Amino acid sequence: MLRRLGCGVCLVALIFSGSLVLAQAEFSADIFDLQKSTSQAQAKIYFTKDKMRAEPQGTTKGAGAIIMDFSKQTSVVIMTQQHMYMEMPAQSQSQRIGYAFFETGDVENACGDWQKAGHNDGRSCHKVGSDSVNGRSAVKYESTGANGETNHFWLDTKLRFPIKWEGKGSSGELRNIQEGAQAASLFEVPAGFTKMQMPGGMMQMPQR
Repeated sequence: MLRRLGCGVCLVALIFSGSLVLAQAEFSADIFDLQKSTSQAQAKIYFTKDKMRAEPQGTTKGAGAIIMDFSKQTSVVIMTQQHMYMEMPAQSQSQRIGYAFFETGDVENACGDWQKAGHNDGRSCHKVGSDSVNGRSAVKYESTGANGETNHFWLDTKLRFPIKWEGKGSSGELRNIQEGAQAASLFEVPAGFTKMQMPGGMMQMPQR
């Protein structure tokens, strides 16, 4: 079960660790993988201020969650069935850069924030223009890595958060977006849960 939860956690981390995520509003949404022909959401996310909770769906639904604290640059994995949790600090420069994107930014000039955060290792970024995703106003961006791979992402103008992304390794979008205050308990370790020491090399967040 822990391995299945880990795969779900890594999926969410991979999606957002290199994205221009600038959310300020509180909301919840479902993540859908556009590379899979399924109507099942891959994960459920909840966002409030400087924290995000992600719960893998499908075969791992109900198994646990990951809580990412962007101000502290740490993550907590909740293992519901075992009544345990693990704390994980940012383990690479790319992860710390990913965390920094959640703090602030201008949705009309996201490339500027992207470069300030440290993406200056041969990568490029430019704004494509205004667009719409599932009826929501968005700004489309294109980034090209040092290896020549091109990715596209769409920032919601109101949420200031990526609601769609397309690339060689990952393509998806947010659906069923519900704006509004999120319960504080979603971003806390449940009472009575025991802290588990993370084994060496296990549950490592993906590096990019």
